[in-house]
Amino acid sequence: MGQAPSPPSEAVALLTGQTGEPTAIQLLSDRRGSRAWKIQGSKGTVALKANNPDGDDARDKAAEMAQEDNHLLRLTAAGALSPDYRVSAGAWEGGRWLAVNWIDGEPLWRALTLARGPEGDRTAVRPWLAEIARTWTEHLARMHATGWAHADVQPTNTLVTHNGQAAVIDYALACGPGADRRVPYRGALTHTTAPEIASAILATPTDTHIHAQPAADIWSLGASLFWCWTGHRPVPYDDTTDRLEKLATIAKGTTTVLRDVRPWPFPELEDAIIACLASDPAARPTAKELTAAW
Repeated sequence: MGQAPSPPSEAVALLTGQTGEPTAIQLLSDRRGSRAWKIQGSKGTVALKANNPDGDDARDKAAEMAQEDNHLLRLTAAGALSPDYRVSAGAWEGGRWLAVNWIDGEPLWRALTLARGPEGDRTAVRPWLAEIARTWTEHLARMHATGWAHADVQPTNTLVTHNGQAAVIDYALACGPGADRRVPYRGALTHTTAPEIASAILATPTDTHIHAQPAADIWSLGASLFWCWTGHRPVPYDDTTDRLEKLATIAKGTTTVLRDVRPWPFPELEDAIIACLASDPAARPTAKELTAAW
């Protein structure tokens, strides 16, 4: 096994003012043309992302990194994001890097491990799940109110913090006002792609930008909760199926019956998930309505 890739030295040097001298640097991921590290110092901890210059799509990933930084600046200016989230960004010899403050939480799938089994059917779990859903929709409501869609709502982009609240990360694919787009949006994780996005992908050339709307986030929210609570994706297909065939199945708008796969009854959560997964975007509740319902 080779040595783990190091973060861009240009970024580490600049971030020292934020974190102090690094005491620990941990590679978190290295896939799909980008890398992420956790950098800890005496004064703070950040998550650092950079494109992999040796990846097949290195240029697109560098552009995507710059695009996410632009999104963070605009979302912060609009009041949809805390100004404490973005730390810094810049160029390095291999492309682009972006740093945000570290959020100490577990990805949704891992956090809901207990809830997926029959042992999750206990009094304390219901309000805990409801609080995760409420804080998640609350965050999306702030984005949607400013004309933005996250466009990549999925389990790995949703962290559950120690106090049982949801935190949303990764804004590279977000869709907002204006036409200053570096990388066209062509959907995100297949399993949480809304039917209308799936249909648009299938009907347009690969270089066509599809502008995701807030209603697509709501479907993705419902799909993520369905998946992480039941252990089953809401639209059934074989893992070996081609992505376009999966999208064609999703585009039909038919989902697995939730009560057939739920680990235990939770009517309020079930009703919310089913409403989110309406095939007609106009029939889905808004993030603001969902927040109020919890």
